[in-house]
Amino acid sequence: MIKFCVRLVQRWLPEPFIFAIILTLVAAALAMPICHQTPLEVIDHWGGGVWNLLAFAMQMALVLVCGSALASAPVVKKGISLLAASPKTPVAAIALVTAISAVACWLNWGFGLIVGVIFAKEIARKMPSIDYRLLIASAYSGFVVWHAGLSGSIPLTMATPGEALVKATNGVLTAPVPVSQTILDYHNIIIVLVVMVAIVVTNALMYPKKDVVTVDPALLEEEVPAPKPQGESLTPAQRMEHSRLLSWIVAGVGFTYLIYHLGWAGGSFDLGSVIMLFLFLGVLLHGTPLAYVRAFTSASKGAAGIILQFPFYAGIMGIITGVGASGISFGTVLSNACISVSNATTYPLLTFLCAAVLNMFVPSGGGHWAIQAPIMFAAGADLGVDPGLTGTAIAWGDAWTNLIQPFWAIPALAIAKLDAKDIMGFCLVDLVVTGIVICGGLLFWAM
Repeated sequence: MIKFCVRLVQRWLPEPFIFAIILTLVAAALAMPICHQTPLEVIDHWGGGVWNLLAFAMQMALVLVCGSALASAPVVKKGISLLAASPKTPVAAIALVTAISAVACWLNWGFGLIVGVIFAKEIARKMPSIDYRLLIASAYSGFVVWHAGLSGSIPLTMATPGEALVKATNGVLTAPVPVSQTILDYHNIIIVLVVMVAIVVTNALMYPKKDVVTVDPALLEEEVPAPKPQGESLTPAQRMEHSRLLSWIVAGVGFTYLIYHLGWAGGSFDLGSVIMLFLFLGVLLHGTPLAYVRAFTSASKGAAGIILQFPFYAGIMGIITGVGASGISFGTVLSNACISVSNATTYPLLTFLCAAVLNMFVPSGGGHWAIQAPIMFAAGADLGVDPGLTGTAIAWGDAWTNLIQPFWAIPALAIAKLDAKDIMGFCLVDLVVTGIVICGGLLFWAM
């Protein structure tokens, strides 16, 4: 099964940018007959959506660059190196990378996505005989739990009071749904734990007994930092560039804001907070402003895929959510199809599967919320399904097919210097295994 999945992906999965183009064409081809939209309407929806993810694209690029720059700080590299030396066999290394990635992604997806792959690369340096493709796939596989974790955008949106919640759900949710009924519900925690165990075991069992594909040493090479100028002939500009005091002041201001924002102001540890944490820790740990600039510049080379592909996925979201003269959108049609064959027990499962299909075209929690919230919560209320379960099912569907959707893998692949086809064959096996666990867990929750 593993060999079949790897061969299938190697043969048929194109470069992620080509994949985005194909998804654009498929979404357009489906929207016209299903939603009775004209080609001009579809093109208008696509063009109107292209720039809707600019802010998020910038956040994703900064997660990648700031996270990579932080990991290249001497003290962080030393800590990662010590931890990477603990596993003594390739199978143990695969299991450890999977577990660390999954726990980190459950805590915060931006943190886990970067930390997992950076840790995996350090293990590859310590153990060059390990299968590098499976190692990076294991680091990415932990991403499957993030929407069911503490940074899941849909559960956190449901827990946020205000008019926006009432409007998004067409008046179904007039009060916020606390995270105790979604993320921290014991049903969800059981599903998360079983999924984590399942991917650790699955990834370990997938380790090839022969035909191991090791890492190209060139992929692990790091730039050697330029030496600091010595002597008393330093210019004032050079003294500022190598001033630790400036780095301390900037980092101090940043940490003061984060403490105030997360403590006294009651803010959430969201993606922006993760980026700021990465940024100011990096400035502090690199020691001098110039050292951080050089690390940041080196890390920014991997952000090209994000900059290129995000506008296309925003355009696809525009097609999926666009409403033409017919008054319906493709996302609405898909959600209604799920509702039409559901009962109180099967509704969460079918909601999950509907969200999983939709995620291939709209890999964004915000996009899912905009499309499904007005429909799925109303239908769930009619069937007597707990809204916490409905929202959690949407969140799991949004996360599950990320295992084979290259969109979220772009930052990890940029750091690992691999193509999507190198890891997605292994992720396809993880998709099958975790799908069985999640479906069973949602059915158990609904009973």
